Amino acid sequence: MDAGVKRAFRFRFYPTPVQADLLNRTFGSVRLVYNMALQARTEAWRDRQERVNYTATSAMLTAWKKTGELAFLNEVSCVPLQQCLRHLQNGFTAFWEKRARYPQFKSKRKSRASAEFTASAFTYKNGRLTLAKMTEPLDITWSRPLPEGTAPSTVTVTRDRAGRWHVSLLCEDRVEALPPTGATVGADAGLHHLIVLSTGEKIDNPRHERADRQRLARAQRALARKEKGSRNRDKAWLKVARVHARIADRRRDYLHQLTTRLVCENQTIVIEDLAVANLLKNHILARAISDASWRMFREFLTYKCFWYGRDLIVNDRWFPSTRLCSRCGRLGEKLPLNVREWTCLCGAVHDRDVNAAGNTLAAGLAVKACGADVRPQRGNLRPGQSAVKQETRRVTAGIPVR
Repeated sequence: MDAGVKRAFRFRFYPTPVQADLLNRTFGSVRLVYNMALQARTEAWRDRQERVNYTATSAMLTAWKKTGELAFLNEVSCVPLQQCLRHLQNGFTAFWEKRARYPQFKSKRKSRASAEFTASAFTYKNGRLTLAKMTEPLDITWSRPLPEGTAPSTVTVTRDRAGRWHVSLLCEDRVEALPPTGATVGADAGLHHLIVLSTGEKIDNPRHERADRQRLARAQRALARKEKGSRNRDKAWLKVARVHARIADRRRDYLHQLTTRLVCENQTIVIEDLAVANLLKNHILARAISDASWRMFREFLTYKCFWYGRDLIVNDRWFPSTRLCSRCGRLGEKLPLNVREWTCLCGAVHDRDVNAAGNTLAAGLAVKACGADVRPQRGNLRPGQSAVKQETRRVTAGIPVR
């Protein structure tokens, strides 16, 4: 069954000097308004225990525009300024619902430069996009067509740290579900191999960051030698950003190809729930874990399974898939990371990752079939311990139990 979804189509474009100047001023104004509104809301709660909503910050924006110091806010479109206040409101809503941290101030150097335009602030006709306060359309490289008979509802313009300009058009689209298939697969994430499937296939980890590590190190050393505030330092900083952008682009492309292949070949995909933020606290493996980008892998799988009518099952993060014997069900001892094979007391010799992927698949299918709990060996729980988790307080610190 076809599903109607909102899809963002991202293209690169090349602004004229006048357009680039206007967009840069828009980015700065958006960042300023966001930070001022965040400061006002923070002070209102800290001093008077008062919650300031979007309506109040919108009135503040109107007052700011009438002052001499902030009169330049009238030179850019008002829509991106209003949109950033809505984004701030969404951030506070997520914070109150305990889904996110407290909103943070935007930095000129570290935050992404972006501005969102709604339908009232742009015109799109015959493949030509013109933003508010611009006289000429953007020079966009149309690498793929937009859905027929649809027009973008919002347009987001961004400039990344490498100096590249992109425009993202949000459109209503119909996604055709893939033909059903009876194939199922379990996937175990790792570092030696990026993904190991229950079929025994091991997908190599390309290690994009490691491949460009020498190039990145040279660029960073060159940056460290430049005087702060100089033009040469800005040029060196741009070279570092370009290396990072190359790494990120290659990683994203590889994960897109991998997840698309898994979704096309399998009806049901079972993965494990990984607390990536906690795993990154291991300073020995943090760099390799970040390079593997397990979180991005799960995000891609999630929306692609939804689009194409596939089932994605995520096992409990405490399920001991690695040390559980897939033949007899016996729970073995904890295995160090350097142990790639282990032998169960029943005599079965297991490849660490293939065994974990097989157990992940079996547990996920049990949940799909009858809602069974994926934690085995319930009768072997230590006396006085909760059935929810068996890990120590140090390991589970900061992880919400649902």
